Amino acid sequence: MTDTAPRTRFPSASEIEAPPGAEGWRQLYPYFLLFHESRREVDEAKFWFCDSQHWPQVFKPFDATLMEYAVQTLGQFNTRHYLIPPANGVEFRIHNGYCYMSPVAVPPEQIPDRVPHFMERAGHYFAHWDELLNNWDTKVRGVIGELEALEFRPLPEMVPLEDVTSGKGLAPTHGLIETYEKAISLAFRQWQYHFEFLNLGYAAYLDFFGFCKEAFPDVPDQAIATMVQGVDFELFRPDDELKGLAKLAVQLELQEALRGDAEIVLARLAGSHRGRAWLEAWDKAKDPWFNYSAGNGFYSTDKVWVDHPDVPLSFIRDYVAMLGEGRSIDRDIEHVVAERDRITGEYGALLDDETRAHFEAKLGLARTVYPYVENHNFYIEHWSMSVFWRKMRELSQVFVDAGFWPEVGDMFYLRRDEIEVAIADYSNGWAVGVPATGPYYWPAEITRRKGIVEALSSARPEPALGRPPEVITEPFTIMLWGITSERLERWLGGAQGSGRITGMAASPGLVEGRARVILDANGLSELEDGEILVTQVTAPSWAPVFARLAATVTDIGGMMSHAAIVCREYGLPAVTGTGNATAVIRTGQRLRVDGHTGQVSILTEEGEGQEGSAAD
Repeated sequence: MTDTAPRTRFPSASEIEAPPGAEGWRQLYPYFLLFHESRREVDEAKFWFCDSQHWPQVFKPFDATLMEYAVQTLGQFNTRHYLIPPANGVEFRIHNGYCYMSPVAVPPEQIPDRVPHFMERAGHYFAHWDELLNNWDTKVRGVIGELEALEFRPLPEMVPLEDVTSGKGLAPTHGLIETYEKAISLAFRQWQYHFEFLNLGYAAYLDFFGFCKEAFPDVPDQAIATMVQGVDFELFRPDDELKGLAKLAVQLELQEALRGDAEIVLARLAGSHRGRAWLEAWDKAKDPWFNYSAGNGFYSTDKVWVDHPDVPLSFIRDYVAMLGEGRSIDRDIEHVVAERDRITGEYGALLDDETRAHFEAKLGLARTVYPYVENHNFYIEHWSMSVFWRKMRELSQVFVDAGFWPEVGDMFYLRRDEIEVAIADYSNGWAVGVPATGPYYWPAEITRRKGIVEALSSARPEPALGRPPEVITEPFTIMLWGITSERLERWLGGAQGSGRITGMAASPGLVEGRARVILDANGLSELEDGEILVTQVTAPSWAPVFARLAATVTDIGGMMSHAAIVCREYGLPAVTGTGNATAVIRTGQRLRVDGHTGQVSILTEEGEGQEGSAAD
């Protein structure tokens, strides 16, 4: 007889074997990012979830660096800077190439002692938010400027004469390793700045959230989120630039001139007065708004608009087509703000004068800090990391020219410490006038590692590891990742049946439409008007497709995930944190998405019912 009882725990890391062909995968990552047999008992006593919201792909060795920096600095600002009362950092490991996290809650008896420290430290930031945020902007732009100024050049045949006669006393080998170390240091510094404000933004929202739950016991989470929406995010600025370029193209009657590959289009436009006028606007928009990654900025393979102009140009053509059909391409911000004010007014009216004053004060703070929760994405994950990855590719080109590996992308199969070793190898050979060892070692080793990464990518990660706690209470885990006790019960119960999938009600609305399952940015071109996007997680640079969608369904994400925030701002229904929507739903199936209840219903099989329609 088959045991159909639901599982009470997820497997441990030691119980999950690597897929065939991935043997030796542990060598790709630093020892401190791995589960180890020597501390198995300690790790298996904890609950770990796969953070496919931020890192949905298998890590190449170098790409894991940004994950390490991001999660380390998240923790230090919670734990050491602000002493956020209920939450320390997040432990993190890599298993079979994917990131697993275990939030570190503060023991209840220690929370009271942290409160006065948090009030003093965070209170200073809240009281001087605009001033400190302006300082943050200066710091972040400064780091970007320093990254832009870095240069990676091949070692010369001989040291320049002026370096000798000036008494410089240093060889280019010193500059090469120093420049690499500076690039790494600047990336780490930028992640420090990333979390200087982010956790405070969440903390202010969570404080308002907790107040509302106490004042209005039956208030839906969605209603609380709606009270802070209607913000003019800078993260939407790249999309707004595309819309402006589309409108200008229509005004200048350049619709036909935009057809074709970007290289051909841009050359064609340069040949006419109207085309040059459009190109002037294009060039103005590029800096900095096209430093936008087609992914989330964490991976070396993410395409950046400024380096791949076909990506933004394709979005512009879509907007031009919509304008040609007489459709609006602008967000209905007035409706979003009106809904925000309506709900805020209704709940505020239920309070007495004294309680309402507290309500308005906490809401005011939440609205002040809330924009940073999304805006920082452009400055750090996109603009800063776009420049960082570009500089790393410049370094890799030096190695390509020296015969260390055949393709620029190959360097990212090395750990960051191994790149320092490769620089030493390259420098040693140059210094004594003999071939370096790298060209004899790295090509075969990189081929081996590519095979491992490919094998790891062939298997979907287990959503979680270990025994879950009886109740998920850690606020960031719930708000950002959408991981709740109910969600874990569904994961433990296996695939959801009866043609219905349950997730988090992240953005209101009820629609029916045709499903389009997309696993990465490369599939966005397949989206058709009125379809329902079903994906693991959305990226900020996917904003241009939201004007064409009927709704969004994601595998992971909470009320404060990017997909939830953007859908609320665009007035689209969204269900997030389903766990397995991309595994259950197939492109072509007709769905009903209820953003009020978090229910997704599969209405028809693939190919039946092609048109999307709003149900209310």
